[in-house]
Amino acid sequence: MSLKHKNEYRRSIDDYQPAAPVRRKIGLYWILATLRIALTFAPQTGYIHPDEFFQSIEVISGDHFDIDVYKPWEFNATFPVRTAFIPQLVVGLPYAILKRLSSYTFHFFGLSLKGPYFFVLFPRLFMCALSFLSDYFLYKICCMYGQNYRVRLVTYASSYIMLTYATRTLSNSVELVLTAALLYFASRCMAYSEKGVYSNLVQKFPENSLIFQVVLQSDYLSKKYNEATTGVERVKYYKLRAMLPSHSLNHCFVLATITVIGIFNRPTFVAFAFAPVFFWLQRGLGSKSVGFKDFHIRIFAFVLCGLPAAMLFILIDSFYFGYLTMGEIGQLRIGMNNFVVTPVNFFKYNVNTKNLEAHGLHPRFLHFFVNVPLLFGVLGIVGLLTFTKMVYSGLKARWLHLPRLQSIVGLMTSTFIVPIALLSLFPHQEPRFIIPVLFPLVFLHAPELSQVPSLDIVRRFNDNGDESAPPQSCRPRKLMLWYVSNLLLALFYAFAHQGGVFPLTSHITTELKAKPHLTHVHLYTSYSYSLPTALLQLRNTRRVYRSSSNHKYKLTQDFHLYEQGSKPLPQVFDSIARRIRDCEERFAVKRIPYRLYYALPASAISEFVELSNNRSNLLRFHIVKTFYPHISIERLPYLRSLDRLENLLSLQSDNIFNSFIEATKDLYEYVEQFRLLLLKIEYFLPEAKHNEGVN
Repeated sequence: MSLKHKNEYRRSIDDYQPAAPVRRKIGLYWILATLRIALTFAPQTGYIHPDEFFQSIEVISGDHFDIDVYKPWEFNATFPVRTAFIPQLVVGLPYAILKRLSSYTFHFFGLSLKGPYFFVLFPRLFMCALSFLSDYFLYKICCMYGQNYRVRLVTYASSYIMLTYATRTLSNSVELVLTAALLYFASRCMAYSEKGVYSNLVQKFPENSLIFQVVLQSDYLSKKYNEATTGVERVKYYKLRAMLPSHSLNHCFVLATITVIGIFNRPTFVAFAFAPVFFWLQRGLGSKSVGFKDFHIRIFAFVLCGLPAAMLFILIDSFYFGYLTMGEIGQLRIGMNNFVVTPVNFFKYNVNTKNLEAHGLHPRFLHFFVNVPLLFGVLGIVGLLTFTKMVYSGLKARWLHLPRLQSIVGLMTSTFIVPIALLSLFPHQEPRFIIPVLFPLVFLHAPELSQVPSLDIVRRFNDNGDESAPPQSCRPRKLMLWYVSNLLLALFYAFAHQGGVFPLTSHITTELKAKPHLTHVHLYTSYSYSLPTALLQLRNTRRVYRSSSNHKYKLTQDFHLYEQGSKPLPQVFDSIARRIRDCEERFAVKRIPYRLYYALPASAISEFVELSNNRSNLLRFHIVKTFYPHISIERLPYLRSLDRLENLLSLQSDNIFNSFIEATKDLYEYVEQFRLLLLKIEYFLPEAKHNEGVN
């Protein structure tokens, strides 16, 4: 490899820009964008993680509607670890629109929007719109650095993360958009300040040539000023330098505000903000006009610009959680205990390993070796392999094989690796924690998956010094693997994973509205995620009402939820037996009718039937409703026998037709287990008439 090519290899992506912007057709991207919107309206019945309800909808819905909700421990007023401001924007704003529209739709069409479907749809539409901001930022960065935006946009939009995670009310999805925004503004500032980009940018935008060449011109004028021999020349160059536009603190307020918002949304955003903020701080270092003095001034200005947003969050949270009241402000009785800083509480909680044990402890390497391939598939593997090669080149002191530090490649690579490395320090590691690194990963390595020639982020050279591209035969395989894996995972997380929980919630909501007024409903669940009680629209039992005669009263609770998680079925069966006996006694004494239901995966029904037959003849049950598809990782379906299938495939069976029939039956039974069953359980005594007690 010649020195010339080594130097070109080391240069950043800036040096490979075309002379003029390339217009590319992005029809496939618009199809994928439409698919993202359509899946949001579908709606997606898949249940990715309880936090998509219990850190957003469950927290805010009680503030906007007169219903019972369960606020999780993160929003406990005694020790809140999450801000309420972000959920108020993501969920509260759509709910305010929903409340306003609902009165009109009910008046003109007789349609009430206050149902489970619309309770989920409106916040998800907001998140879907928010997700397209990250698409826009990716497009703008590609245009800024003259890159093929088509291949990157298509890869980004075809990721199942954008089709599922990005449209859910997860704080991680908000974190994804904030990371994209931070990268956009940081890279924009780098494009204005760094050396390598100016010559090509001037060709593309001659009207902005002064801005793009500000560092070069500043260095040139400083040199001329030092070389000047007369006072007149010195004054001339001094005035010319003073006329250059400022670039050192570009977008400082925006970057600081985004960082503060991200930290209050999820304090782990520090890991994602580290690289963009650092690259913004150190841009231009090494030139004559930018030194460490500018570096420290930028740090001071950045902290100063972040204070207004931080103070706003602290005030809103302090009012929301009751630490600060208008009465205390009026009486000037304000102290440090009147303010709550949720990120500080978050770190206090998470530094204690005992607290993390309650959520599950994982190996430190889980993010790198499991979560990255799971989330990003072949793209994640390519990214890890590329970084491994960079590390190897660094260990061998092959500095010319590495991208320049002050470049877009260095920025994106750092934003991919640094957050994963920092989050790996914590023993609790879930895949959703690292979804924001999809953005830099797509920018860096999306061309690897493309079948069409595109401008790659780093040119490759063979031993003869000539440019070389990856073998075309490899690209289709990578691209096909990317599309197939993302399609399957999108279907899995959008509809199958815990897919029966949301339809079950809708069914129970209808049941609660149709039941007799005094009837109590008891629901047991096993091997499923928590039911979002906000979607059930339970009547508010915490509020004190006043009657027409000015008497105070509270509503009694008529719905009881018993979530058994992954408890063994014998324990659950015993609990149900005790509960139904209590209900029978209450009916006999207080005449309170009841209905008792049990929701469990179809893969567990055979064990429950066996328990019912062996343990007691006092309970009987029947299937009221089935919800398909539903896959519970905690209780996966099982195939009764593989022997028939193996014999059929190996043609070893004497009667192939009978083996085929039996194998088909086994396969059908296996597929039938991908359901959630709702059982109605009744107390049965042949000699007593208890039917009137069970409505």
